[in-house]
Amino acid sequence: CRFCPEHAEKPPCRTPAPGAVIGQLSALIRETGPVLIHFLDSEMSPVLLRALADAPPGPAWYGFTRFHRDLADPEYCRRLKTAGCIMLKLGLESGSRAVLEKSGKGIELSMVSAALRALKAAGIGVYLYLLFGTPWEGYGEAMETLEFTAAHADTVGFLNLAVFNLPRGSELAGELAARPFGEGDLSLYSDFGHPSGWNRTEVRNFLDREFRRHPAIAPIVRRQPPFFGSSHGPFLLSPSGMPGIFPINKT
Repeated sequence: CRFCPEHAEKPPCRTPAPGAVIGQLSALIRETGPVLIHFLDSEMSPVLLRALADAPPGPAWYGFTRFHRDLADPEYCRRLKTAGCIMLKLGLESGSRAVLEKSGKGIELSMVSAALRALKAAGIGVYLYLLFGTPWEGYGEAMETLEFTAAHADTVGFLNLAVFNLPRGSELAGELAARPFGEGDLSLYSDFGHPSGWNRTEVRNFLDREFRRHPAIAPIVRRQPPFFGSSHGPFLLSPSGMPGIFPINKT
């Protein structure tokens, strides 16, 4: 995506073969005996997910991945669940088709909708990431995200609501009026003048006064305990993949 800091930083990346990952994972499981595995990759690839479905690691597991077409297949999602997948952290970012296209997200909302339904039917929890205040978003597009989220509220376990920061060194930094957040700031991100005036103050007011208060969305926001983040999500899910009992912590 054009707004991704990893894209801006252009780090070298070497993707190991799925068989190597499964072998390393099996060795770690024998050594440590975990009850829950957290994959820290910024994106678990579709190839790796299929490998895990074919060779279940044993313990429950979760991690980040992109919305991709495999996830819209109910049978595939059931296989992931059987293989131990308890939750997926998924970056939708926007419920506006125009924003998704301009940001280079590479996904269709119809596919996202089908994936959310298939994951819920399989009992896999969804931790949904949304990003507000990108250069292509205004109030109208933010309302589209609100409406999409509300329409799929029954499929979402938890929400991460973020306000866009401009990655320094990205291609966008040359297109926008970028400025430091503060004097002497060493951040990897910059503030910027939004092309349509949809600035951080307006975005935060929208999130606080409209998005979080929507009748379908407010229950999702309220059910995440204070100070808990995405790493705690699996501990708050029932076997159905929705918030409920604590299935992992037997104490």
